[in-house]
This record gives sequence, structure tokens and C-alpha cells, in this order.
Amino acid sequence: MVAADDEQEAIGASAMNKAMWRIIPLILVAYLFAYLDRVNVSFAATDMNADLGFSATVYGLGGGLFFLGYALFEIPSNLLLTRFGARQWIARIMVTWGLLSAGMMFVESAASFYILRFLLGVAEAGFYPGVIYYFSGWFPPCHRSRAVSRFYIAVPLASLVMGAVSGWLLSFDGTAGLAGWQWLFLAQGLPTVLVGLAVLAWLPDRPASVTWLTPAEQDWIAEELAREQRLRGEPPGHNVLAALGNPRVLLNGGLSFLLIGANITFTLSAPMILASGGGLGQEAVGWTVAAGGILGTLAMLWLGHEADRRSDRFIYAFWCTVVIAAAYLVIAAGGPGEMIVAAYIAFAIVGASVQMLLSSAWPEVMTRAELAVGAAAINTIAQIGAFVTPFAWGALRDGTGSFASGLYVIAAMAAGAAALIWLLRVQVRSRA
Repeated sequence: MVAADDEQEAIGASAMNKAMWRIIPLILVAYLFAYLDRVNVSFAATDMNADLGFSATVYGLGGGLFFLGYALFEIPSNLLLTRFGARQWIARIMVTWGLLSAGMMFVESAASFYILRFLLGVAEAGFYPGVIYYFSGWFPPCHRSRAVSRFYIAVPLASLVMGAVSGWLLSFDGTAGLAGWQWLFLAQGLPTVLVGLAVLAWLPDRPASVTWLTPAEQDWIAEELAREQRLRGEPPGHNVLAALGNPRVLLNGGLSFLLIGANITFTLSAPMILASGGGLGQEAVGWTVAAGGILGTLAMLWLGHEADRRSDRFIYAFWCTVVIAAAYLVIAAGGPGEMIVAAYIAFAIVGASVQMLLSSAWPEVMTRAELAVGAAAINTIAQIGAFVTPFAWGALRDGTGSFASGLYVIAAMAAGAAALIWLLRVQVRSRA
């Protein structure tokens, strides 16, 4: 019996090792470009706003409209993903958002800024929950946080890439008659199209369809995933209305509304905050963001491993969110530039890991039948927060002339998210 268990463990380890190497690198590169195209506007903001005469309110609304488009088309996109297949649909998403991201170079008015940001959100809608749904057909629970963390490091890595190259791209100002911020959008948008074509060519559909897994390895994955679903039971329904009425979906959505709204709002203005509050020049801002990306990547890999080892993703998510709320409070209070930079680094270390931990736990609170629509519903609610909060942030900035009021608001949002994460943990553990 022990020998049989050891044999199954060896088969499982071999299957997961192969799947990690065949799937994760491609998805990581895809999400890296997704996140670059989503937030590179934060580095373009200072010069773009000056060139086009955008106020903080205009910039905040345009920044948030991406997430409105994302929210409105999240559920339809995931429904189409289940119909056409993850490989084809993720490739379609990438090609369209790459073209639109490059098209941001043609912004010349507030109206064109609003339209392109909204369309970029529509194009990208469904990517992240689609990947989580796709992973749920490949990686059992004991490997899922590691799998998610190894592609989600694209978020802090994007900070590294933006910090390292955005200043250089902005220095092309005037080359070929283009502003530096136009070069930034062009150079970071077009490669996404090529990555989308690579996804279409190389992303495997399902374990049973590949030749690089042995029959025993395919059977092991199928049995482990079936075991998980037997533990979850059958859902009462998995259509759109059932997902939106599911208390677990609503709780996840509510905390994501607060957390994503706060974090993306801060991220969109972080370079400006580091420059004004931290007293950093453009190059120093870039290297500070890059350093945060490196530390955030290392922290995410460690947290993914520890969460799988302890089978408790929520406790790590809770403490990370507490650190985020504290970082916002320190920056809001002002003080020496070194303190503001240190608070930003604390945010950068844990900021991206929270959503990785929470989303890798979605299959723990939903069956696979619920997951495609449920994950999209959670992300829809989250993206509404990411639309509303930047607009309110911009209005507060214009009204008060300072980032402080907005920082206190997002600190309160992060604290509320921490409380809801703890409540969700209690619910899940009481059911176990």
C-alpha cells in the first residue's frame, strides 16, 4: 500500500512538473503584457497630461473607464471562453488588446482617452478569470497556489519592466515626430499581438489532449480534480443569476471591490506620489518601482509555496492586506521622503500577492461548474471598484490639491477588505 502511494505521488509530481513548464511560462508572458498595457498609462501620465491639458479628474476617469469596460464584458467573455476554448479565446483577447494599447498613442483629447481606455477594458475582459478557470482543469488544490503564483508574478515583474524601460522610452520624446508617451504605448502594445499568436499556437487545451503526459499522469490529474469536485458537491445552479446570488461569490466580490479599487487607484498614481511626496526624480521613480517589482516577485513565490504547504490562503491574504492599509496610512500622513519610499516598497512587496492568494482559493469555495461564471462575477464586481475609486480619487485630488484625502479613503477600503477576508476564512474553515 505504501509502495502504491509512493508510486502515485511520483506520478503526480512528474505530471505537475511537466504541466508547470509547458503552461506557466507562456501564461506568465501573456499576463505580463496584459498588466503592462493596463497600467503603463501611470508612467505616461505626467507628460501626457501636460501635453493634452488633462486634469486629475480627467485622468482618474479615463484610468477608471478601463475597468468599467472590463466589468461590463467580464461575464460574457468567460461564457464565450467556455464555448470556444481557453486557448482560442485568450489568444483573441491578447491580439485585440495589444492593438488597442498601441492605439493609445493616438489620444489627442479627453474624449479619445475615455473611448480607448474603455475599449481596452472590453478587449481584456475575461483574461484573468479565464486563466483561473483554465488552471482548475490542470492543477489540483495541492499545487494550485504555486501554479497561480508562478504566472501572477507577472504583476510585480511588470513593475520591474516599467521601471526599467519606461523612462528610456519616454526619452524618445520628439523622435519621428512622436512624444515620449506615444513611444511608450507603441513599444509596449504591439508585442502583445505576437504573444497572442504564440498562445494560439502553443497553449495546450486539456490534459487528455496532450502527448507529453503519460496515460498514468493524465489519469492522476483527472482523479485529483474529480476528488476535489466530490468534496465541493454539486452546485444549486451555475448560470449568471445563480452566480450573482451565491453568498460566497458576493463576499469575494465585495472584498475584491474594496481591495482592487484601492490597489489599482494607488498604482495608477504611484509614480506621481513618489515624485511629489518622496522627492524622487523620474529616473529614481523608475528604479524604485523596479526594486518593488523584484521584491514583490520573490514574496509572491514564497507566499504561493507557503499557502499550498499550510492549505490556508486566507491567513496570508489577511496579513498582506493589513500591511497595504498601513502603507497607505503612512503615505497619507506625509513625513520624510525616505518614509514614503519605504511605505511604497512595503506595498509593492505584498500588494500583488493578495489577489493571487484569493483567486487561487476560488475553487475552494465554488465547484468547477460554478467557477467560470462565478470567477467572472467576482472580477466584475472588483472591476466596478477599480472604475469608481480612481474617478473619486481624481476628484479629491483636484478638490483638495493633495493626495492625502484619497490615501485615507483607500486605507479604509483596504482595512474593510481585510475584515471581509477574515470573515471568509472563518466561513471556509467552519465548513471544512
